[in-house]
Amino acid sequence: MKVARALQGVTSILLDSAPAIYHLEENPAYAAVMKEFFRVRALQGITIVSTPITLAECLVHPYRLGMMELRESYHRLIVEGEGTEFWTIAAAEADAAAKVRSAHNLRLADALQVAIAGLAGCQAILTNDVEMKKAPGLRVLLVSELEEARRNAF
Repeated sequence: MKVARALQGVTSILLDSAPAIYHLEENPAYAAVMKEFFRVRALQGITIVSTPITLAECLVHPYRLGMMELRESYHRLIVEGEGTEFWTIAAAEADAAAKVRSAHNLRLADALQVAIAGLAGCQAILTNDVEMKKAPGLRVLLVSELEEARRNAF
């Protein structure tokens, strides 16, 4: 599915860890899709919701390798990005995650992501985690199922 079509009707989307990594570290398999995602997101004014889960998971690699510039890039994208809302985790988020986890048997990190997406009013989650498809009431967009617009232009 093309990115623009996948994002139709989406005004707010939760950005999971893998897509952020694909984007900033220019993963050869997904860099073009992520570039298209950010292009379409900017054109349509879609708000990105991010969480401490995404930030913590993305920062492991830069810290292990001492790549402080990459760490700063993640921080700018996930916490300070234009059109980005960074949600913290407090009691309400923990309670909502417990409900999601108990009902859908998701891992804690995934349950927190799904819960925050719901609390933030997101219509979708951008991830590459198939388990997130268990999320009720949210469109789960897998990066592996998206394609860049130019790929099928001819």
